[in-house]
Amino acid sequence: MPFRLSLRAGAAVAIALFAAALVAVAPSLAQSPPAQSPAQTPPAATPAAPAPTSPAPNAGQSSDVFGENTALKAQTIIYLKGSGTWDKAFATITGAFKRIDGYLDKEGIKASGLPMTIFTATDDTGFEYEAAIPIADTPKNPPHGDMAVGQSPEGAALKFVHRGSYDDLDNTYEAITNYLDDKKLEAKDLFIEEYVTDPTKSDASKLVVNVYVLIKPPTAPG
Repeated sequence: MPFRLSLRAGAAVAIALFAAALVAVAPSLAQSPPAQSPAQTPPAATPAAPAPTSPAPNAGQSSDVFGENTALKAQTIIYLKGSGTWDKAFATITGAFKRIDGYLDKEGIKASGLPMTIFTATDDTGFEYEAAIPIADTPKNPPHGDMAVGQSPEGAALKFVHRGSYDDLDNTYEAITNYLDDKKLEAKDLFIEEYVTDPTKSDASKLVVNVYVLIKPPTAPG
C-alpha cells in the first residue's frame, strides 16, 4: 500500500487497554450475586439509547463524500521533483511550491488549477514527490534542472477530503486504507494531494486537502 504511514499501531494500543480493563474487573465478575427473594420481581430494564456514531477524525465533513468516484484528466504542469522525510514533509512541500511560484512570477505565468503533490514512492521514513502547479499552456521559456514541464496523472480515482492540519493527514490516510480494504480495492503506486487552501499562505492547522487515490482495474478471473 503506497500510503504515507500506517497507524494501525493505535488499534493495538486500544486492544491492550481493553484487555487491561478486563483483568481489573475479573475478580468482581467471579463473585456470585446475592440470591434474590422469589417474591421480588426485578424491574424491567430500560433499553439504553444507542451511542451516536462519530465520523473519522479529520476525514472530511458530513457534506464531503468519502471515496467519491472521479476521473482525473491530464493537465500541463510545472513541477519540481525531489524527496523528503515525513517529519519535515510540510516544510519540504511548501518550499517546493515557493520555488515554482517564483518561476511563474518571473515568467508572468498564472496558475490554471490548484497546486498538488504527486507522491511517486513512499516508505516508513520518507517519500519521493513531484510538487506541481497546473498552467494553461507550455511556457515559451521552460524551466531547467530539477524543475520541468510535464503532465499530471490521469485515470480512474477515488477522492477523499481532509480538513485540518497537515500532521493530522495521517488519520485520514488510515481511514482511506481501511476504506480500500473494506471495498477490496487495490491502489496504484502513486497518490495525489491537491491543496484547496494554499499551503504556503493558509493557516497550517486549517487546511483543506483533496486526496486522490488512483485505482487499479479489477483483475479478470482465471
